[in-house]
Amino acid sequence: MPDSPSKTVPETVGSRPAASPPPEAKSKAPRVAVASLVGTTIEYYDFAVYGTASALVLGPAFFPSGNATVSSLAAFLTFAAAFLARPLGVVLFGTIGDRLGRRQALVISLLLMGVATVGVGLLPTYETAGLLAPVLLVTLRLLQGVSMGGEWGGAVLLATEHAPPGRRALYASIPNAGPSLGFLLSTAVILPTLNIAGRDGFTDGAWRIPFLLSAVLVVIGLWVRATVSESPVFSSAARRTAQAPTPVSRFPLGTLVKEYPGRLLLGIGAAIGGSAVYYLTIVYSLSYAPKALGIPQNTMLTAASIGAAAGIAVTLPVAHLADRIGRRPLMLTGAAGSVLWAVPMYASLSSRNAVLITGAYTVGLMLLALMFSPAAAFLAELFPARLRYTGASAAFILANTLGGGFAPSIATWLNSRWESPLVLGFYTGSLCLLSLLCLLALPETRDDEFDI
Repeated sequence: MPDSPSKTVPETVGSRPAASPPPEAKSKAPRVAVASLVGTTIEYYDFAVYGTASALVLGPAFFPSGNATVSSLAAFLTFAAAFLARPLGVVLFGTIGDRLGRRQALVISLLLMGVATVGVGLLPTYETAGLLAPVLLVTLRLLQGVSMGGEWGGAVLLATEHAPPGRRALYASIPNAGPSLGFLLSTAVILPTLNIAGRDGFTDGAWRIPFLLSAVLVVIGLWVRATVSESPVFSSAARRTAQAPTPVSRFPLGTLVKEYPGRLLLGIGAAIGGSAVYYLTIVYSLSYAPKALGIPQNTMLTAASIGAAAGIAVTLPVAHLADRIGRRPLMLTGAAGSVLWAVPMYASLSSRNAVLITGAYTVGLMLLALMFSPAAAFLAELFPARLRYTGASAAFILANTLGGGFAPSIATWLNSRWESPLVLGFYTGSLCLLSLLCLLALPETRDDEFDI
């Protein structure tokens, strides 16, 4: 049963008609949505570059070992380390976003991600610096995680809280396409670099190029975000809070856990299955398939890219439909479809057929779009404005951490025992089933008032 807010707080997450942003906010909504998309794309580009590099080169470069599995596992554990740092980002940027504003939190998070990613591209390897190299790598990876903890929630809220009435899911889905676009952008840089430098040249040093290019993208992203206005919903809530007898919470996460524990836990569960699909597809399988099954690296990158592009293509239509019929019907369909499709999708790897793998990945990532396209608005609508940055971020980021951050490491361990891609399907399908059950326990939020 969804939680009720404390009686001392004069607000609810109810079912009154959605409040309308002021006219000037509506006119700025498309530009704000695009600015949010640019930021999330850059942040997930940085994250995807690291994920791909960890699958291809970071293991032997920073964690040399006589055992390839051990090196890969060490590299994937640094990938997971950033997810452990994400909750700290939720606390930090959630507090900034709910107390000082969405825009300010987003600028800081993007700058932090850029510094960390460029730093990885400049690091010495183990051969040059010894143990200092992996220590520095993990440190920068943790900074990436802190940044990601604040990025998604702020970008989605800035777009959603500027949206016209009845179009929240549509506007929220625009920055929510950033993870797939970031992966495509990373692939568009990594594939040519691999082809030009060759595998040996990429391993020797060309792997740094995608990381260093992040500096250019971050400058563009900071310029774009500096031109957008603060959320009108946040500004309105801040004015009301200043006049209310109850002061703003100094620790929004603590208030969130106290007043909305059920919604937070169910929100995490609702997003956990999709997180597993995303990270096992675009991170783990890029390493597993070539090493364990002999599938060419380019085949896997191409299959994942085509699937991601298909997911992006249906993102806006799905969001538009979610504004018409509700969030839950589409998310439930995507979760149920993913439960059924998880095993066939990863079983396609056993065929080693590029066309079959691409088709299976395309279906899987389109089902993911059914879950994640409405999820941006859905998770935000579960919480009131004064806790919305923290609430939406905590639900999504913790789902990513539990469902996605440890997925490559768990999958590596599972395949070391059973040596079959089928275990990926059973693992992913189980998490998607959990998401299905959590969605069934949550209410529809399409008609809930938002400006509270």
